[in-house]
Amino acid sequence: MSTPEFSVRLARSEDEIRAAQALRYQVFVEELGGGGAMVDHGARLERDRFDPYFDHLLLYDTAREAAPVVGVYRVLRDDQAAAMGQFYSDEEYDLGPLRASGRRLMELGRSCLHPDYRGGAAMFHLWQALAEYVEEHAIEVLFGVASFHGTDAKALAQPLSSLYHNHLAPEELRVRARPAQYQHMDLLPPDQIDRKQAMLQTPALIKAYLRLGGMVGEGAWIDHAFNTTDVCLVMDTARMNAKQRQIYASTGARR
Repeated sequence: MSTPEFSVRLARSEDEIRAAQALRYQVFVEELGGGGAMVDHGARLERDRFDPYFDHLLLYDTAREAAPVVGVYRVLRDDQAAAMGQFYSDEEYDLGPLRASGRRLMELGRSCLHPDYRGGAAMFHLWQALAEYVEEHAIEVLFGVASFHGTDAKALAQPLSSLYHNHLAPEELRVRARPAQYQHMDLLPPDQIDRKQAMLQTPALIKAYLRLGGMVGEGAWIDHAFNTTDVCLVMDTARMNAKQRQIYASTGARR
C-alpha cells in the first residue's frame, strides 16, 4: 500500500454519508458482529435513525485511487440533539446531570478505522479535526458510549472494576446506565484488580480518552444488538491539565 496522505472533512452529501455507513458496516457488523433495526445487509450499510442529525467527520486517504473513506467519527452538538429530541446515548444512559450543568455538550460516536489504518497516524488526523470542531463550536463537555467487545460482564471484571474505582465521574457529571440493561461495574474490590490485566483488556480508544482526563458514568450497558458492553465516557474540557490540553490540541482527542 502506498504511503497514506490524509484529508479530513465533514460529509457534504448523501453519498459521503453512505461511504461512512459502508465503513461502519465493515467494522461494526462484519468484524464485531453487531446489528440493528436499520442495518442494510444487502447494501452493506450500518445506519440508524440518528444519522441525519449528526455531523460526520470523514478521513480520506488521498494517495489511493478514488480516495476512499478510511476513518469515521460522528458528532452531535446539543443544538442538533434538540432538533432530534434526544442524544444517541439517551437510550442507554440518563444524561440528566449533563443537561443540568448548563454547559455546551457534544456527543461522540461511531468512531472507526479501516483495518489497514489502525495503529498509525490515521486516528491522530481524525482527532485533530475533532479538536478543531470542538474549538469552533465552544464545546465544554464531550461524552459518548464506548464499547468492550462481548456481553459477558464477568469476563470484563478487571477493566470494568478498574474504571469504576479509578475513573468514576464526579457526581455533577455522573450519568447512569438505564435499568433495562444495567450492569454494575464494581465487580471486584480495589485490592483484587490486576492493573496490567485491566489495561490489556481496555480498548485503545477508551485508554486514549482516559489519558485525556476522561471519566466514566455509573454502570455499564449491555448492548446485545451490537454484541458489546458499553460505558459512557465524559470529558470536561475545563478539567484537563496543561499537559492533557497540549496532547488534545496537537493530536486531537468513541461506537
